Amino acid sequence: MASLRRYLPSASTRTRRLLLLSNPHLCNRSSSPLASSPSPQPSTPPVGFRFSSSLSQITRNLRPTNSRVFSSRSLDLDDAQGPAAIDYRSVLQEDEFHRLADETIQDLQEKFEEYGDCIQIDGLDIDYGNQVLTLKLGSLGTYVLNKQTPNRQIWLSSPVSGPSRFDWDRTSQAWVYRRTKAKLLQLLENELEQLCGKPINLS
Repeated sequence: MASLRRYLPSASTRTRRLLLLSNPHLCNRSSSPLASSPSPQPSTPPVGFRFSSSLSQITRNLRPTNSRVFSSRSLDLDDAQGPAAIDYRSVLQEDEFHRLADETIQDLQEKFEEYGDCIQIDGLDIDYGNQVLTLKLGSLGTYVLNKQTPNRQIWLSSPVSGPSRFDWDRTSQAWVYRRTKAKLLQLLENELEQLCGKPINLS
């Protein structure tokens, strides 16, 4: 109002008030009660409050919506461990295994001895002891057959095909190497004929 008196000394008090209301910038800001009061600022929560609120929101988002998710994952971990080992005792009883394996090895021993009489190989020797059958063919190599009772298998070491493990197959009534499906007697027949040049019948 004082500034208006300076510029409009002849104006009446009512006129100066109307000018002030229509042009508030003419008034001195420092003398105006509106200018002296600070403008309201939006309220901002403390930093700690904002952090705790954000942490609570993240925790709620991480919570599982269904507890069954964890139970299904535990079942998947159990399944990922792989199949259980084969219990050979349930496949072939021990007394039946010994009977079949002993018959096979003793029959092979007799057939090898008969075969040895028909061929001429230096260093030929056939030996059976401690449930191990050994067929030595001199420089051609050595065959070894033995029983593996815990696995219910007959193991063969061959100078031609290497080591093999044969299981008794009830369907074919023969000792079968599961990896190659080869039968023990037929394998020996083929390899001995290849090495010695004379066929042998082991069936």
